[in-house]
Amino acid sequence: MPKTRNHINFLLNDKSVRLTDIPASATLLDYLRLEQRLRGTKEGCAEGDCGACTVLVGRISNDRLIYETVNSCIRFLGSLDGCHIVTIEHLKKSDGSLHPVQQAMVDHHGSQCGFCTPGIVMSLYALWMENPTPRNQDIEIALQGNLCRCTGYEPIIHAAQAISSIDTPENDPLKTERDEIKNQLKSFNDSARVDIKFEEEHFIVPASLDDFADARVKYPNSTIVAGSTDVGLWVTKNMRPITPAIFISNLDELQEINVSASQISIGAGVTYNDMQDVVEKHIPQLKGFWNRIGGMQVRNMGTVGGNIANGSPIGDTPPALIALGAELRLRCGGKQRSLPIESFFIDYGKQDRKTGDFLEQINIPIPDPSDFFAVYKISKRRDEDISALCGAFKVRISNGMISDAKIAFGGMAATPKRATNVEKKLIGKSWSMDTISTSMAFFEEDYAPLSDWRASSDYRMLVAKNLLLRFFKEMTSEGEQHQLTREAVLEGLV
Repeated sequence: MPKTRNHINFLLNDKSVRLTDIPASATLLDYLRLEQRLRGTKEGCAEGDCGACTVLVGRISNDRLIYETVNSCIRFLGSLDGCHIVTIEHLKKSDGSLHPVQQAMVDHHGSQCGFCTPGIVMSLYALWMENPTPRNQDIEIALQGNLCRCTGYEPIIHAAQAISSIDTPENDPLKTERDEIKNQLKSFNDSARVDIKFEEEHFIVPASLDDFADARVKYPNSTIVAGSTDVGLWVTKNMRPITPAIFISNLDELQEINVSASQISIGAGVTYNDMQDVVEKHIPQLKGFWNRIGGMQVRNMGTVGGNIANGSPIGDTPPALIALGAELRLRCGGKQRSLPIESFFIDYGKQDRKTGDFLEQINIPIPDPSDFFAVYKISKRRDEDISALCGAFKVRISNGMISDAKIAFGGMAATPKRATNVEKKLIGKSWSMDTISTSMAFFEEDYAPLSDWRASSDYRMLVAKNLLLRFFKEMTSEGEQHQLTREAVLEGLV
């Protein structure tokens, strides 16, 4: 076991912070507002949806200092050991004048009530540092996780386009002082396990993957926290205890991505945004879908492994990964075992995990270029975290006949689940409208969806059938003859 310390270290704007007496459930937002009196960061939804609480977190990855927007309302303080936290207050220049991002918002009338403005400024700040001349699409993606109900987005987009006419990122302190900041963060890394007990709560930040495995065996009922985009809501919405907690966002071993000719292997701690370039290059059919997983802050924090391990029936990635035939590698202590992802989900809230297990790696086959593959997410809002249902379809055609088919849905059952009866009706048949029309009825043998606040049972069944029809039409010449709008699919018009 490595050496242990009972405190965390991080940089907050321009000062070093060392904390010992903190509970596992303490959020960054509460610390900023209540302890540090940095109240420019706002609390809106307390679930990572509105963006009013947006701050930047700088972390070292592959010897690079990377700054990303995060939702401080659901980011736990204990997970920030060795990081640099930047709030809206840090943007003000030494002479008191506005930062270029703030000045652009003023010049282009990008604020009315101002409640959302600090979070929007921080999102635009992160975008500007990485992309000083963004396209409209880049700006819209950067602002996906920021709600503005007063001003509307047009003046905000104009402001984003104007920032570089005021100044360049090369003159910004986060650029000019980057080496100094990186050295400070490196000085915090002493290869020690963080182990803090405060009142009735306890959390661990393991020093390495092996240390994590040891801690998980010792505390088999611990809450594993990676991006906290789900676990954060357990605390802020349900007041649910998470102690003992193990924070793993610092583990480089769980953030590795390896690509071969046939497979993508990712550590369970890889975030959606870390995965973005790999998806676009090797599974381009997922590009549009990937950009619909939450907003930018959620994709910066949330992990593919966490989305799987939590076992939600409406998780975004499991249907796609089931259709692709992904395999999971789990670890308990020094032992590893593998299983198909679809076998991991047993029942609602129950996964195939042994005592002390944790998800270590996901292996994703790269689809053959000749495969028809698509994923559709149906939700009230394009970037909404919670979907009514998500469907994934992969079909292989040989000489006009369907030789293989995998169809999986989330939101149609207690777990992400394959439509095995529909698949059987497809395989061996011609790739035709008659085959698709005949097979659609067998969704009712595969699923008995529930009605809840997201959607009714009848709605879910109708949409599932229509998505199969949409998939067929988009993968054939008929897709060129039919304008398949989202509204048409939902209303049963195709």
